Amino acid sequence: MKCAKLDCGVRSMPSPRIAVLASGNGSNFEALAAAHAAGDLGGSIVALLSDNPQAYALERARRFGIEALTPPAGRFRTKLEDEAPWLAALEEREVDVVLLAGFMRRLHAPFLARFAQRLLNIHPSLLPSFPGLDAIGQAHRHGVRVTGCTVHLVEDALDAGPIIAQRAIEVGEGEALERLTHRMHEAEHALYPDAVKRFLTQPWTVDGRRLLFADAGANEVSHG
Repeated sequence: MKCAKLDCGVRSMPSPRIAVLASGNGSNFEALAAAHAAGDLGGSIVALLSDNPQAYALERARRFGIEALTPPAGRFRTKLEDEAPWLAALEEREVDVVLLAGFMRRLHAPFLARFAQRLLNIHPSLLPSFPGLDAIGQAHRHGVRVTGCTVHLVEDALDAGPIIAQRAIEVGEGEALERLTHRMHEAEHALYPDAVKRFLTQPWTVDGRRLLFADAGANEVSHG
């Protein structure tokens, strides 16, 4: 077991500087920004970066007075062609922690190395079940009785980093996909800010494929 939290030094900073990466509507970003505005995130969001100049997340950022940026993303739909402009933008703003909120491109070695154990994502399933795209639809088609959402550290493998927090959602008998999707988003909006705050303010260690917090209750799966 390795004490990753104290080694990376994020907790020792009085207010870690956060950037959020988003590609679309940005509802998870808004939940994070609202917690930031209320002083309840454990750090300060200094920028939103998007690979999509039309993303509504950019407008949400402007409404919160958060800098909105669109660094060049390149030709590829699934990955950044060149991560250097993104890293430069983050370094210029002295960003300590990066949060992915519906960011639809893969990040690779230079980016992952720069923010090792300081890069978080939220995924709409109880990982390791249903990784990848359309996780809610995957779970719905599979007929599961319980699904949920997961906040995890980002590593090179898809949706496979150590788990920080999860929230379980029971699937109603005959529940429509649209209804389940709405409830999933509500669960994400509650879980992500809370998980980020714990990550930034409580000591933690990496134990296999999950984070263990000093507060044992932080490691339990919550139910929405």
